[in-house]
Amino acid sequence: MKRSLRDIRLANRFDVLRQVIASRAVSRQQIVAETGLSLATVSTLVGELLDLGLLEEVGYEGSGGGRPRGLLAVTSGRGVLIGVDVAESYVHVEMFNPKLAALARTEAPLDPDGNSPDHVARQIAAAVRSVLDQAAGDAGTPPQESPSAQVLGVGVSVPGQVGRDGTVSISAPNWDWQDVPLRRLLGQQLHLPIYLDNPLRASTVAELWFGAGRGRRDVVVLTLGTGVGAGLALGGSLYRGATNSAGEWGHTTLVLDGRPCRCGSRGCVEAYVGAPGIVQHLRELAPDSPLLRSGGATETVDALARAAAGGDRVATRVVAEIARYLGMAVAGLVNLVNPQVVVLSGWVAAKLGSALLDAVRGVVERHAPRRPCVRAEIVLCPIAGNPVSLGAATLALEGFLTTIGRRL
Repeated sequence: MKRSLRDIRLANRFDVLRQVIASRAVSRQQIVAETGLSLATVSTLVGELLDLGLLEEVGYEGSGGGRPRGLLAVTSGRGVLIGVDVAESYVHVEMFNPKLAALARTEAPLDPDGNSPDHVARQIAAAVRSVLDQAAGDAGTPPQESPSAQVLGVGVSVPGQVGRDGTVSISAPNWDWQDVPLRRLLGQQLHLPIYLDNPLRASTVAELWFGAGRGRRDVVVLTLGTGVGAGLALGGSLYRGATNSAGEWGHTTLVLDGRPCRCGSRGCVEAYVGAPGIVQHLRELAPDSPLLRSGGATETVDALARAAAGGDRVATRVVAEIARYLGMAVAGLVNLVNPQVVVLSGWVAAKLGSALLDAVRGVVERHAPRRPCVRAEIVLCPIAGNPVSLGAATLALEGFLTTIGRRL
């Protein structure tokens, strides 16, 4: 993929800011050592970020006999970022400072009977306004000094395929959406800079900046929930594909002529390792199991996870079966992408935890060629809290830097 000088400069700016965010205080020389950029390049990029008010000089450290080295930190009062995780049943919103430390959060259910674009946009906007009001109340901000004036960007993660066109539309099959101009609808509601993407890329960006992907160039983030997908970072940057729809790994065929999938095909990865597929495993193995809950897949997976942790025989067998299918699918990704790390993320991975992780590792070791396998670390998502809202806010920060970068 061709990259312009501006693309390279922007990626370098991200690298510098990542290093500063990861440290309480860091010198230019330390950034050089961590990023591999030249001192001249780092000094130029640091100067730009200082001019933007995102960085500040916070003191000096000794340099072993030479001049003391200036230390840099992120300016926490520069503004705020909003990260929004929109799922099929809820909207989770968090406010962050430029260090990506959480300041406020809220969560609201999505009306299951109202999934028209206008209705969903109104619910998202209401949740964003709620977290802004909450932050203003906590800080004692006078009503006339709305914190929305300080918002650098709102990152919104929505399940579906996000287009690359100027209006940023989204196609979400689960809501029967096709080419919905969601960014425009949200802009009309909020009058703030909106950056739209999906959970795969939001989770991957969160891992690159704050999680298991830090310092790695080739990363795969598998989101396991009701749906299943793969976020890809190749060469240190998000891989989006020709139509911005890379990562639909959940709808690749795992079992020929296998279970029906909600996409209309059969035998997809999602049909075996997504939450509804997990419930199906349990139902086939033990149709009368008390672990099958009437409240839906979320409650059943929760009960299954608790039972497996307690050594329940049926639950243990179900987790082993899930791991067998997931491990085979991961082995295919390891063969294809040759990543440094594969991250199991999403609420299903979080609930099933180390039992699923250990079993998946064993399957991958048996089915992936040794050379790529030994280089591919497989881990659970290490990020505390909601990685999707964190990643969405980080995408907003990247978007802000991109916009500002046009004038630098």
